[in-house]
Amino acid sequence: MADRLSMIVFSGTVDKLFPVAILASGAVAMEQEVDIFLTFWGLEAFRRGAPQQNMRFSKDFEDKAPAMLALMQQKQVPSWYETLRKAKELGNGKLRIHACAMTMDLMGLTKDDLDPIVDDVVGVGEFVEEAQKGKITLFI
Repeated sequence: MADRLSMIVFSGTVDKLFPVAILASGAVAMEQEVDIFLTFWGLEAFRRGAPQQNMRFSKDFEDKAPAMLALMQQKQVPSWYETLRKAKELGNGKLRIHACAMTMDLMGLTKDDLDPIVDDVVGVGEFVEEAQKGKITLFI
């Protein structure tokens, strides 16, 4: 099996998008290929302009969100989006971000509605075919 990390990103909250960006960054630093499949709220987080404004945390940790955001600003932690963008540059083509075709259709979106960091729109079958070539697939 190939050194490949596949992630299905369902959540669009900052506390879930940070692990996506950090895992992708670590994997490309280890010269692994990374495929990220954005669906439902994960896709919503990648609408054009949304990554720069998204401050939502999951309900599980919503009470800790203000303190966590303040701590991240104090320690000058790059945003999840900036971390993912740098991982994509570092990966030099090894990190691909795919939008779910069914979710795009459901939400009435086109590729032009998404942030330019998204590479393409694919169906779940195409993503699963690629994901089964790798050792690790995560649902976040």
